[in-house]
Amino acid sequence: METTHDTASEQKALWNGAAGRAWVEAQGVLDRLFAPLEALLVDAVTAAPAHTVLDVGCGTGSTTLAMARALGPRGRAIGLDLSEPMITRARARAAHEHTPAEFICADAQTHAFEPHSVDMITSRFGVMFFSDPVQAFSNLRRAAQSDAQLRLIVWRSGEENPFMTTAERAAAPLLPDLPPRRADGPGQFAFANRDHVHAILDASGWSGIDVQRLDVVCTLAEDDLARYATRLGPVGMFLQNADEETRTRIARAVRSAYDPYVHGDEVRFTAACWMITAACPAAAG
Repeated sequence: METTHDTASEQKALWNGAAGRAWVEAQGVLDRLFAPLEALLVDAVTAAPAHTVLDVGCGTGSTTLAMARALGPRGRAIGLDLSEPMITRARARAAHEHTPAEFICADAQTHAFEPHSVDMITSRFGVMFFSDPVQAFSNLRRAAQSDAQLRLIVWRSGEENPFMTTAERAAAPLLPDLPPRRADGPGQFAFANRDHVHAILDASGWSGIDVQRLDVVCTLAEDDLARYATRLGPVGMFLQNADEETRTRIARAVRSAYDPYVHGDEVRFTAACWMITAACPAAAG
């Protein structure tokens, strides 16, 4: 239990600190990078058709805002994230573009949702960071109406997503103190195992669970690559406190490691993901 508490505290500190600030600063790059995955979730919301959508781990709000625009006045899109910096940016974006999306700064694992208040729950890479995923998905189920849909996109393994670990592999020989990724806790690849995902949702009371492979080509401008590679992930977090000489040396090594993905002025890779679907059973309590 203490380990779970410590892990939850670590995640809150991370996303309200260095990681949250980095995602806010890289908002435009990340929005463009993951636009194809966002489009899949928006299509699912409009096809359902959903009326009240909860977007979990919404970050700076791009997917929530896109859903709000798609739903129009007939629906309601609510984004939730525990990162105050990212929720602040999401609210500012909504106000700037006059999109009626709502944003809540809270932990989906413990937030007191209004029971049976949403008919669809979505997430784009936002549900792999719970310290207790069964508790989190049980709590989300209580927020769902009977027969509400769950539709999530998560990463498969790091081995299947070499682009995502390129920076740390390139930097590792030069940064012996670079912390390794945790294989047994919250993190980008925490839902890599299909059976593990199925077991979490089953224990949380969801039904009709389906976990399908999803491979989507994602792109970013070559001009954005250096900022992406040196501001995000384990390398980005390490370099935030590094001296200028170290940052320059690591940036050079990291950039060259991405050469296989660079095609002219575009960087291109395949995101190896799971598309997870489930439903809230009628007897949900």
